[in-house]
Amino acid sequence: MDQGRQCCSTHLIDGDGTFNVSGMDTFMKEVKLAERGLSYAVVSIMGPQSSGKSTLLNHLFGTNFREMDAFKGRSQTTKGIWMAECTGIEPCTIVMDLEGTDGRERGEDDTAFEKQSALFALAVSDIVLINMWCHDIGREQAANKPLLKTVFQVMMRLFSPRKTTLVFVIRDKTRTPLENLEPVLREDIQKIWDSVPKPQAHKETPLSEFFNVEVVALSSYEEKEEQFKEQVASLRQRFFHSIAPGGLAGDRRGVVPASGFSFSAQRIWKIIKENKDLDLPAHKVMVATVRCEEIANEKLASFVSNEDWCELDKAIQTQPVSGFGKKLTSILGNCLSEYDMEATYFDDGVRSAKRKQLKEKLLQLVQPAYHSMLGHIRTETLDKFKEAFDKALSGGEGFSVAAHNCTDCFMTQFDEACSDVIIQQANWDSSKVREKLQRDIYAHVAAVRAAKLSELTTLYEKKLNEALSGPVEALLDGAGEDTWPAIRKLLRRETESAVSGFSVKLFSFDVDEQTKCKMIASLEDYARGVVESKAKEEAARVLIRMKDRFATLFSQDSDSMPRVWTGKEDIRAITKMARSASLKLLSVIAAIRLDDDDDDNIEKTLAVALVDTRSGATTNKSITSDDPLASSTWAEVSPSKTLITPVQCKSLWRQFKIETEYAVTQAIAAQEASKRNNNWLPPPWAIVALVVLGFNEFMTLLRNPLYLGVIFVGFLLVKALWVQLDISGEFRNGALPGLLALSTKFLPTVMNLLRKLAEEGQKPATTDPQSNHPLAARSHQSGVTNNGDFSSTGSSDVTTSENGSEYSSPSIHEKIKIK
Repeated sequence: MDQGRQCCSTHLIDGDGTFNVSGMDTFMKEVKLAERGLSYAVVSIMGPQSSGKSTLLNHLFGTNFREMDAFKGRSQTTKGIWMAECTGIEPCTIVMDLEGTDGRERGEDDTAFEKQSALFALAVSDIVLINMWCHDIGREQAANKPLLKTVFQVMMRLFSPRKTTLVFVIRDKTRTPLENLEPVLREDIQKIWDSVPKPQAHKETPLSEFFNVEVVALSSYEEKEEQFKEQVASLRQRFFHSIAPGGLAGDRRGVVPASGFSFSAQRIWKIIKENKDLDLPAHKVMVATVRCEEIANEKLASFVSNEDWCELDKAIQTQPVSGFGKKLTSILGNCLSEYDMEATYFDDGVRSAKRKQLKEKLLQLVQPAYHSMLGHIRTETLDKFKEAFDKALSGGEGFSVAAHNCTDCFMTQFDEACSDVIIQQANWDSSKVREKLQRDIYAHVAAVRAAKLSELTTLYEKKLNEALSGPVEALLDGAGEDTWPAIRKLLRRETESAVSGFSVKLFSFDVDEQTKCKMIASLEDYARGVVESKAKEEAARVLIRMKDRFATLFSQDSDSMPRVWTGKEDIRAITKMARSASLKLLSVIAAIRLDDDDDDNIEKTLAVALVDTRSGATTNKSITSDDPLASSTWAEVSPSKTLITPVQCKSLWRQFKIETEYAVTQAIAAQEASKRNNNWLPPPWAIVALVVLGFNEFMTLLRNPLYLGVIFVGFLLVKALWVQLDISGEFRNGALPGLLALSTKFLPTVMNLLRKLAEEGQKPATTDPQSNHPLAARSHQSGVTNNGDFSSTGSSDVTTSENGSEYSSPSIHEKIKIK
């Protein structure tokens, strides 16, 4: 029992030809055959039924195959093929006990199974023991001849077989010396080889090309047991180190690695059962393909579940891992080394191909992690670059120098970081990630450059706007002959100053000459645009400016003092002068004149068409073909420089005159009112008439002074009624409305005057009548305004003169006191 466990005896193929797959797998695990590589040998034994094959194997290799019981007669003890491990022999030796030939139990099927088992034994065995009786040597009808024919015939079905060792074991050796038996046996073997039909390719192939023939003789086990055991022990020594060069199993060309032995044996038996020729080299490749692929899949699965790899893959999803390349190289190297160790004995071509496939699958599996690592490095490098670049710029370092230094520094850091990510098993190139990082850095530099240049441009545009807007507005407000030359000089001076400073700042940005010229031109255009924009603004409110200028010149004298229309001023001349100045402002703002060669006749054209009455031009003139302002463009002025067209100028002038006409009318009225107030004497002719016609009345008044007092009181009453009733005002709307209004107001007004006289009469006379004269005089003088209007003072009634001016009228009581 213990021996059975040690040799692991297994029924490999049963009597029906069924391969015991599960038993084979169990045998492989118990024997640990898969770990042997090529360090193993397979021995099989063939021979007639009941020739003592099992007994020989049990004594030779320490196996426990079932032996025939001689007392029960000669019968079949081994059915099919049994397999066991030889005990105590190195290297590991697997022995197979084949069913005996010429057995009566199988009958006619014996030949078929005999050939199948013989072919199987030759295909999988390094050493084949041929068990034969000594008395059959030299006999024509010996039992070993069919067996040898079977061996040689099935050998022809193996394409390019390896060289197998045939050990002929002569049983129950007689007294005839082995030296005499061996030549006879070899001669019989050669005859059988020659008689076996062979393919055309092997017609002349000698037996030695296919087999190494060894001959061993053993005494009878039953008659000379001790001698038999000694001879078997001697033969056992030959199986030690049988796979070494010169050993019994020295030819290892077609050997299948131990880990593929189970699969190989199954496939070989399947092909034999299907009665197909067995191509051992192709079979070897097939076994290598299957086994190497199995090993590769096992190693791939082992890598996927590898704890170190799982931790590395999980960590790399969120952050970079230090020593990534070395760690992954080690894990991959271990996986591939394990594959190489297990697949080392298989066909080189197949092994290399499957190793390449395994490597590609492994690299495909780890490539996302590799790219993630490169992505982390690229992101970190870019962030650090941005921070260092901004810090360098904030520290005052030149833009181009800072960009160049930071780019070189961080690209070097990226290359160093990438060297830590290199996986030795992969020939991956990080140049694309490097190019992307470089593009990102260049893009960031370009964006910062654009932002900085935009800030710089905005700064100098702001300076130009501040330097030009106010002065240009002031120059256009005081429009004159030298307005545009002054604006051109201002524009040239400020533009040159800005361009000079701007060019110095641009030097640090390493801008190419073409871009620099374009930016400077843009800045110059902006300066020009500021002036043009301000000119357009002034053109939009030119009417207001014209009215302001007219009002200033018309209402103020040369000393900027308000004019008092006393009657001596030449209103026509003043009006013409003020309008000419306003027309000058209109002509200055009508067009933009920023070029030195800008020359036009706008002022002359406007003067002729709108002011010069000698030419017959008036503002009410209808627009005809002869009208110089009947056009939308100015001569010698491009439309792009035109701010106010001729037609617009004419419309503006018409509106200007309408809106300033009132001021002129008011001045004329004030002047006339002043003249009337200052001229209290009647005309000379009236004085002469009064002297001639009123001499008698005058003499009467001299003779009776009371008449003079009555007349004066009557005058005061009439004057008071005139003021209170506002007779001149009532008759402005016509005679009939005036009479109706006076008829309704006359009686209340008379009663009001009488009531006031009564109230005044009741007051005590405490003041000096003469003291009211200065007050009355001041009241009269302070009522005169700059434009000829009068305002009320104290409790005096206010009335309006015929020319629209107002003055104060003292009450009747005051008039009496003055009198």
